[in-house]
Amino acid sequence: MSTEPIVLLVRADDIGFSHAANEACIRVFTDGICRSVELMAPTPWFPEAVKLLKAHPGYDVGVHFTLTSEWENFRWRPLTGPSTVSDADGFFYRTFRKNDNYPDEITFEQGDWTPADVEKELRAQVELVLKHIPWASHATFHMGGLRDNPNFQGVVDGLVAEYGLGVDVSGAGYERFRAFGENNQALSSEEKVAALRQNLEALQPGRWLHVDHPCLDTHESQAIWHVGYEKVAVDRQGVVDAWTDGRVQEIIAARGIRLVSYGDVKRGAV
Repeated sequence: MSTEPIVLLVRADDIGFSHAANEACIRVFTDGICRSVELMAPTPWFPEAVKLLKAHPGYDVGVHFTLTSEWENFRWRPLTGPSTVSDADGFFYRTFRKNDNYPDEITFEQGDWTPADVEKELRAQVELVLKHIPWASHATFHMGGLRDNPNFQGVVDGLVAEYGLGVDVSGAGYERFRAFGENNQALSSEEKVAALRQNLEALQPGRWLHVDHPCLDTHESQAIWHVGYEKVAVDRQGVVDAWTDGRVQEIIAARGIRLVSYGDVKRGAV
């Protein structure tokens, strides 16, 4: 029988993008299993997110680098104003790469972005987050970025190193935990809860990373969608319900699963 522990890092992305997301991201920490949350600096509900995070200083926070704005009914803009990282209307591009759901839209990759403008904007985001949340431990990227472009990734890596925000979870042995399966957006809240229970019961010893996007199902979130992802509110409420489920927490306790954060990994605690 293996004596290797089961370590689980649960990460909530996109605090700041809506009020419903802010409330949900805090709830999955105070009443659930989440230990790290990713903060988006250019988004409209950033000020409220800061207030909530300051009230919960034990919550590990990451700078969620943001250069895209994907939703249909509202968009956000660069902190540094119009530049090569923004579209003709001054908003971030919807996506980094071509998306079949929006075949006629110009993407970030197709634009005339420059490394200098990328660095200027991402530096402003780091500075704003650290101004208000000085304990931020790491950085991640909203919608992935352009990892295979050395000019783009070089800027990101340089800023991460400069501000001490690097946490190599892959290098520390963490693998992705597909807690809800592959086609998880089609699941109801009840199905998400059941899937998480089942998959935690079967989780093998090792280090696991589970990433998702908690948000409450409200009138606000029901108006947030994009083509190909219309049931955002229902899908993300399911994440909240699963991460705060009492039986889920009982399984974690019974199996001795250790919940950790990026900050724990950075400190070498796991």
